[in-house]
Amino acid sequence: MINVIVVGNGMVGYKFCEKFISKSGQENYQITVFGEEPRRAYDRVHLSEYFAGKSADDLSLSTTSWYKENNIILNTSELITDINREQKTIHTHLEKTYEYDYLVLATGSAAFVPPIDGVEKEGVFVYRTIEDLDAIMSYAKKIKANGATEAAVLGGGLLGLEAAKAVRDLGLNPHVVEFAPRLMPRQLDKGASDMLQSKIEELNIGIHLNKATQYIAGEESIKGMMFADDELLNVDMLVISAGIKPRDELGRVSGLEVGVRGGIVVNNKMQTSDPNIYAIGEVALYNQMIYGLVAPGYEMADVAAEQILNGDKTMRETIDMSTQLKLIGVEVASFGDPFIENENVTGIVYENKFSGIYKRINVSKDGKTLLGGILVGDSSDYNALFQIYANAMALPANPEDLILGSRGGEGSTLGSVTDLPDTAVICSCENVTKGALCCSLIDGTATTLSDVVKLTKATTGCGGCKPMVVDIVKATQKSLGKEIKETICEHFNYNRQELFDIVKINKYTNYYEVIDHHGNGDGCEVCKPVVASIFSSIYNDTANKHVTTQDTNDRFLANIQRNGTYSVVPRVAGGEITAEKLIVIGEVAKQFDLYTKITGAQRVDLFGAHLDDLPKIWKTLIDNGFESGHAYGKSLRAVKSCVGNTWCRYGMDDSAGFAIELENRYKGIRAPHKIKGGVSACIRECAEARGKDFGLIAVEGGWNLYICGNGGANPKHAVLLAEQIDKATVIKYLDRFLMYYIRTAGPLVRTATWLDKLEGGLDYLKEVIIFDRLGICEALETEMESLVGTFECEWKQVLEKPRLLKRFSHFVNTDEKDDNIAFVPLREQKMPRPW
Repeated sequence: MINVIVVGNGMVGYKFCEKFISKSGQENYQITVFGEEPRRAYDRVHLSEYFAGKSADDLSLSTTSWYKENNIILNTSELITDINREQKTIHTHLEKTYEYDYLVLATGSAAFVPPIDGVEKEGVFVYRTIEDLDAIMSYAKKIKANGATEAAVLGGGLLGLEAAKAVRDLGLNPHVVEFAPRLMPRQLDKGASDMLQSKIEELNIGIHLNKATQYIAGEESIKGMMFADDELLNVDMLVISAGIKPRDELGRVSGLEVGVRGGIVVNNKMQTSDPNIYAIGEVALYNQMIYGLVAPGYEMADVAAEQILNGDKTMRETIDMSTQLKLIGVEVASFGDPFIENENVTGIVYENKFSGIYKRINVSKDGKTLLGGILVGDSSDYNALFQIYANAMALPANPEDLILGSRGGEGSTLGSVTDLPDTAVICSCENVTKGALCCSLIDGTATTLSDVVKLTKATTGCGGCKPMVVDIVKATQKSLGKEIKETICEHFNYNRQELFDIVKINKYTNYYEVIDHHGNGDGCEVCKPVVASIFSSIYNDTANKHVTTQDTNDRFLANIQRNGTYSVVPRVAGGEITAEKLIVIGEVAKQFDLYTKITGAQRVDLFGAHLDDLPKIWKTLIDNGFESGHAYGKSLRAVKSCVGNTWCRYGMDDSAGFAIELENRYKGIRAPHKIKGGVSACIRECAEARGKDFGLIAVEGGWNLYICGNGGANPKHAVLLAEQIDKATVIKYLDRFLMYYIRTAGPLVRTATWLDKLEGGLDYLKEVIIFDRLGICEALETEMESLVGTFECEWKQVLEKPRLLKRFSHFVNTDEKDDNIAFVPLREQKMPRPW
C-alpha cells in the first residue's frame, strides 16, 4: 500500500482527496489527512454566513462519514511540526511519527498582520477561521453591552469588505480603513472603486482611504486607531483583513525551496524541490505568484492527484484571476486584464450613478478582441463576457453593445451558449468544460441537470456558473429531441403557461382547488404567489382576495424596506398632478414623518411608514382622490410621459394625455413581473420610452411602438414592433402583446428576458401580434378587454372592510409599535439604519 499524507484540511486539501478518490487506480493508496483545526474541512468562501446563523456543520464540505466511506484517515486538532525528507516521515505536536511515500502540503495561508504598534491589544482580531469568528462575536457582544458602537476593519480588499459586512451584521458601525487610494485596488479601477464606495457608504459604512495606521490607541484594549496624518478614529474593536501570507513553515524547516516573499516553490506538476513532496493552494508559489482564489487551488489539487497516480496533467502556464462575487449586497466582477491601457487598446465605460452601475470593457483597437473588463452593481453579463474573452470570440460591430445591450432589434449581443466551443471552461472552480457537460448528456451517463451536476461537480463551487450550466444542459437536451420543461416548483409538474390554462379552463378561484387537483403537498413561497398572480391575470382579482398566498409586499400592499418599514406610492397617472394633490402628499409626509423621494417613474414615494400607520396614511390619500399605485405588485407600475405638444415646442402629439389613457387602461392588471411604460412626444425621448416594457414615440404619421425594454440592474433597450401607427392600432397591438406575455412568460420573468428566450425572437413575435400567425389575436383582445375597466383600489377595499385591517399590526397581542426600527438624520430628512 502506498501512503499519501495530506497536511492541511482546508478547501484545497479536501478537494485533493475528492479528486484523488475519483480517479481510477487509487485503490492501492492510503490517504491520511492532518488538520490543525478541530473539525473537518469547511467552506471558507462563505465564511461570513456563519454570522447569519449557519453552523459549522452547514459550512462543512462533507458529511461526518465521508472520510471513512472513502477509506481516508482524518486526524483533526493535530499540528505537523517537522518533515524528515531523508526518512520520508512527518512529526506532529503530539510527538507522533508517520511515514509517507508522497506528501501533499495544503497548509494554505494565514492572515497578514501589519507591524503596527499595539496590534496585540485586546479587541484586535484577524478574520480567517471559525474560531476567529467565534472570538469576534463574543467580543462584540461584550462591548455592545458597555455601550460601544464603533468597530474598524483594516483592509479594503475582498476579505476586508466581507469582514465589514460581518461587523455590521453584529450590530456595530463598521469603518473600512485602506492604505491604498481606492477599494479593491487589485481588481477595480478608480471609476469602479468609486461606484463601489458610494454603494457601501449608502449602508452607513465609513470608508477611510489613503490611511497608514501609526499605532493602536488604548491601554490594555483598543480604543482607537491613530493614522499617520494624526487623525484618530475612535473604535472599540478592530478586525484585520489586510491580506494573506503563505503557511510555508514546514517548507522552510525541511529545506524546501521557498520564494523570497514566501511560498513553497512548485513546478507545473505541483512538485516542490523534493519530487516526493507536492504543494497546492495558497502555500504554493507557482510562476512566482501566490493565487488566493479557490479555482486555481482546485486545479492544483487535481494536477497533484493526477501526477501521484502517474497521470500527465499539468498546470496551465497562465492562471486566470477572473472573479465574480457579491460584496455587502453589491455585485462585483472582473475578468481578463481590467487595467490594460496602451495605444492598442480602447476602453469603453458605462456609468450610471443613479442605479449604481459601472461597467468597463477593454477592447483591441480594431474592435475585434475583448481583453478584459470590470462590472460593479450588475454582474449578470459576467459569464457571457468571460466566455467571449476566454475563447477569443468575435465581437459585435459595435463593441459597446456588450455592456449597453443591442439597440438595433437583433436581440442579445452576447450570443447563445451553443456558440461556445467545447473547450470553453464553464465552471472554473471545477475546471468543467462545455464539452464535458454536453458529453455527459449525449453519452447517456446523465439525463437531468442534477445528474450533470453530480457527475461533473459543476456549480458546486462558488455557484456563479449555474445560469450558463442550466442553459447548456437545456440546449443539449433540446438538440437530443428531449422535452424541456420548466416546472414552477416541486409541488407542480407544470410551467406557468400550463398552470394559467389549467386555472382558466377549470375556472378555479382559489389556491387549494388548484393544488388539490393538479399539485402535491401544501405548496411553498414560490408557487403560492405564482397562482395568486394567475388569478389576478385572469379575473383581475385584487391581492386582498388571496392574502394567505401572497408574498410580503402584496400581503401588506406596500414595499417592505431594509429596516422593516414600508413605502407608500399613490398613483399619479402619466406624472400629471394638481397642486391640491401635491399639498395632500406633503401634509401626509409631515404628519407621519416620512422620507419623500421623486421616483424615476414620475411619482412621489413616501418611505418609512410603520405597518400599523399604513391604513391611516391611505385613508387620507384616498379621501383626497388618490388610489393605489401598485408599486408593490407584479403589475403595471406607471406610464411615464413628457409634457407633450401642450407645452413643448418640439412635441408632435399629446404624450401626457396618451400616457394617462394607457396607465388607466392597464392599471391593476397583474403579470409575471412588473411592467413599465413610457410615452414621448418626439424623438428627443424625454420619457425614456425605449427603456420600458412598452414605449411610444410620436413621429410624423403617428406613433412608433417599442416593446421589451427595461431599466433596473440589467438595462435593455426596447425594440421596434411597429411604426407610424394610430392610437387605436397602438392599443390593439399593446392589448395583444401584454396578454400574450402574461399568458406565456415564466414566473418573475421580465419582458426583455422573455423576448430573449422566445424562439424566433422579435420576428416571430411580430408574426403573432401583428399578422395573427397563431389565430389567437381576437382571443387575446377579448381577454384584455375583460380586464380593462375592472380595476379596484386594493387600499380602498381594505378601508371599507374592517376584517382586512387586522393584518396591519406589528404585533398580534398589542397595538404597540416596533421600537427596534431606528432612523438617523441625513440631508434634512430621516433615513433608516441598515440594521
